[in-house]
Amino acid sequence: MQYITAAALAERPGARELAQVATAEHQRVVAFELMEATLRGSDRSSWPADQVTVADDALRRIEEAVAQAESLVDGFLARRGYPLPLSPVPELVTGWVRDIARYLLHKDRGGKEDNDPIVRAYRDALKFLEMIAAGKFSLGGNDPIASNPDVADVRFESSPSVFNRDQLRAFR
Repeated sequence: MQYITAAALAERPGARELAQVATAEHQRVVAFELMEATLRGSDRSSWPADQVTVADDALRRIEEAVAQAESLVDGFLARRGYPLPLSPVPELVTGWVRDIARYLLHKDRGGKEDNDPIVRAYRDALKFLEMIAAGKFSLGGNDPIASNPDVADVRFESSPSVFNRDQLRAFR
């Protein structure tokens, strides 16, 4: 996970939600305290080994979703010519990876997508990524393309001159 950390995911969307969506269907949902400890890398010795194994499996699912989200983001950024992976990582990119990974973890659930905030955040992230790929949106102050004069490609074109210096000498 190069654009977001597991600890950042523990903050938002939170260990409770991640435990619910990342636990395998045939398993009992991981206790959110255990999921929190797993995401933050804290001590888990007070939980039974079988529950820790289920939490590790859930973490693996979360990491797979984040890896897919990062690949998607990198694909859009590569179209624009960004040097990958981004360093430092703009907060916009971290948010987009979070929203896309969250959507990927929730994608199998039912319900209406019209007013679902998870689907809306996913679609918004894709819209912004498409705008970046088209050159219509910037990553902000840490944008490596906008702040690097070697990457900026400015060209001026004009029509050929109607009069040149030799022609104008006749008028003196």
